[in-house]
This record gives sequence, C-alpha cells and structure tokens, in this order.
Amino acid sequence: MPAWAGTQRTPLVTIAFDGADSVGIPGGSDTDSARTSTAMEIFLLLTVLSIAPALLIMLTAFTRIVMVLALLRQAMGTNQMPPNQVVVGLSLFLTFFVMMPVWNTINARAIQPYLNRSIERPAALEAALTPIREFMFRQTSEKDLALFVGIAKLKRPETPEDIPTGVLIPAFIISEVKTAFQIGLLLYVPFLIVDMVVASVLLSMGMMMLPPVMISLPFKLMLFVLADGWCLIIGSLVKSFS
Repeated sequence: MPAWAGTQRTPLVTIAFDGADSVGIPGGSDTDSARTSTAMEIFLLLTVLSIAPALLIMLTAFTRIVMVLALLRQAMGTNQMPPNQVVVGLSLFLTFFVMMPVWNTINARAIQPYLNRSIERPAALEAALTPIREFMFRQTSEKDLALFVGIAKLKRPETPEDIPTGVLIPAFIISEVKTAFQIGLLLYVPFLIVDMVVASVLLSMGMMMLPPVMISLPFKLMLFVLADGWCLIIGSLVKSFS
C-alpha cells in the first residue's frame, strides 16, 4: 500500500455567496443584499435558458417551417437530401426572419425599458409576453382555441385577453401542426402524379422489376428546379405568417 494512500482526501467543492451570511441579519449591508439578489437573478436566467430550445420550437414559426421542409423531402423521395442539419438550420434562420418584428417589439417595449430601470420585472415580463400572444393569436384557429377552452372548463372569453397563456400555447401548437400538414398535402400531390405516371409507363412496358422511384426521381427534381420550387415554397411559407 503506498505511503500517500492513507493521507488522500476527497476533494470538496463549496458554493457560497459572498456576504450572504449577513443577509436578513440586523446590521447586514445593502451591498450584500444586492449581491444575493444578483446571484438569484443569474440562477433564474440560467433556468430560463435551459428551456429556451423548447420555447423556440413551440412558441415561434419553427414548428410549421421544419415540418413543411421535412414533408417536402419525403414527397420528393430524396431520402436524406437535404441533410437534417440543413433542414434545421434553414428552419432556424427562417424563424428568425419571421419572428424579427415580434422580437423588435419585445426589445423596444420590455428589454430596453427594463435595462434602463424604467419598469419593474413583472411589468417587463408582461410587456414581453404581449407581442408573443398577439403572434400566436394570429396563427391559431378559433376551433382549436374553443377546444382547449372547453377542456379547461373556462367561461366563454369575451376578448383575447380573457384567454390564459396556458390555454393559448397548446391551441397554437395544434394549429401550427395542422397548417403544416395542409401545406405538406399540397406539396405531395404533384410529386405523387409524377410517380403514378412513371409507374404506369414502366408497367405498360413490362419493366416490373425496375423500381419506379429510381426513374421518377430525376423527373421530380427537374420539375422542382424548372418551377423554381425553393423560391415558391419559402416565399409561401414566410407569407403564410403575415
């Protein structure tokens, strides 16, 4: 047994706030209280950042965009082209583009006034939530809102302000998924027609052992390129949020 084995100690890690022992005790300084308050704000900020990806996916235009692009890839039959990284990256940048007016409003009404200490934290949170609610209301159907209002057993709302955010969020998500499937269905139709025509031609020529997808893929790519498909689809996606 080595000589140093008996003197080995387990390393300890301690986390403490500087001056925290004087908080709440008569005679504690205001500086100590401010330090502890700042530390708690940092802790809350890290907690919010941990759920930021979920908020970005669920409360913005990301859901509809990424689903439509994934359905487009399936309709064309290109398997993993474009790759998942390209689809997600393009969806993120399109989401930033679509949500830019909302984020500018949040910055002007909530973030900058709070940083300038002209409004308190509760007022800043309320001011930041209002533009997001307005965006979600524009994209949410009344049928989906009525569904979740009924499930929550709430009274019939008179104004949009009467609908809680906890009811609005799932209704918005369901509406986004429904809209994405509707757009995806329209994208599938022309490619499905190409597949049917190619399969009929191959069957009439007796080439039953030749996979129709292998022949139809170049024609679908040619149709997509000649129609300037990316411009049409991206333009329609962005305009669908206006």
